[in-house]
Amino acid sequence: MNPAALALDPAGWSPRNWQALNQLLATVGHRSAGYQPDRQPYAVFDWDNTCIMNDTEETLLLYQAENLLFKMTPPEFARALRQGVPTVALHPACTNLTNLAGLAVSLEDLLADLDEAYQWLHAHYQGLAGSMPLAQVRDTGHYQNFRAKLYYLYGALCDSFPMEVGYKWIIYLYQGFSTAALQAMVQASIEHNLAEPLRQEIVQSSDASPGRTGVLAATHFFGLRIHAEMQALMHSLRANGIDVYVSTASLDDVVRVFACQPRYGYNLPVDNVLGLQLEMRDGCYTGTYKAGWHFNWGPGKTIGIQNVFVARKGYGPMLVCGDSDGDAWMMRDFSDTHIGLAINRLHTGAIGENCQKAAASLGQPQARFLLQGRDEHTGAFNADEKTLKYGHTESRLLA
Repeated sequence: MNPAALALDPAGWSPRNWQALNQLLATVGHRSAGYQPDRQPYAVFDWDNTCIMNDTEETLLLYQAENLLFKMTPPEFARALRQGVPTVALHPACTNLTNLAGLAVSLEDLLADLDEAYQWLHAHYQGLAGSMPLAQVRDTGHYQNFRAKLYYLYGALCDSFPMEVGYKWIIYLYQGFSTAALQAMVQASIEHNLAEPLRQEIVQSSDASPGRTGVLAATHFFGLRIHAEMQALMHSLRANGIDVYVSTASLDDVVRVFACQPRYGYNLPVDNVLGLQLEMRDGCYTGTYKAGWHFNWGPGKTIGIQNVFVARKGYGPMLVCGDSDGDAWMMRDFSDTHIGLAINRLHTGAIGENCQKAAASLGQPQARFLLQGRDEHTGAFNADEKTLKYGHTESRLLA
């Protein structure tokens, strides 16, 4: 293989990042003096908003709701809505937790409105137990309430409680799906969202049928985009004898569609994706989280790498890539890691600490953290450490 095929393509990368990553390939790859084929180094990538623009599972939630792709009876759906959800009030300081009349939203009322909407849809929609076509169902207040309030509930859970609540809750909605059926839905959602313009829009419930909560609205970022630069980095890593893994806070079988199918260009083996897991029964997902399986987010991603990758290989990753608080710990917890690469989303918090370290060491040899910017209007890397946030006209380095 010629040297050019082993190097990382500079397109889209900050020149400083491109230089640092190529140096890493030369230092630990199979051209290096200390390379051991039986002790292959490896890299770990977060998936959503790291390898792609936007979130596979969150876009799937809205796609599932919009197309009424569920395999639960109304009592099963009611149990899934409440699975793992604390029986306390939604946090009063959270954003978007009032209705359009400015009144506080009760969790009990929100769940009751969703129960009522799903019962009606299940009885009437031909894809469930009724006879009405989807186009006709979509004109009803029941559908508009279900779509908006289900998505609103997910945001409210993430804002009100530890991330474990919302991130596990979203996968309980896959109850009754086989792996093949779930992955067919995921692929349909990916194809739909790759074709969608990147845009933020309000998802609002029915004015005519306000229900117990009143009219609710939540903002959704529509569309998905492939990061060609991450595809190229994964290709260069493998060409240099370095294994590539993904660690995600989504269900592993959801991310496997995007990360492993050749049509999307990342080409990971299915066993190289580590994520959340559900118990299975008779070949289908249940509404129960897998017993003894860690929550693969934040410090849990470090646990996952230790329990799976380090247990298998005996050492930690040499490169870790992420974008959020869910990735901050795995980027800095392993002594074997040469570089923690953060996709710059202008966040504070735990990932913000990594970003500040990256900003303070721009251009320094052997910098431990790197910061890669992108343009959120196009979903593409912008050859700089700065990011242009959606709806803004000026790029920034830090939040």
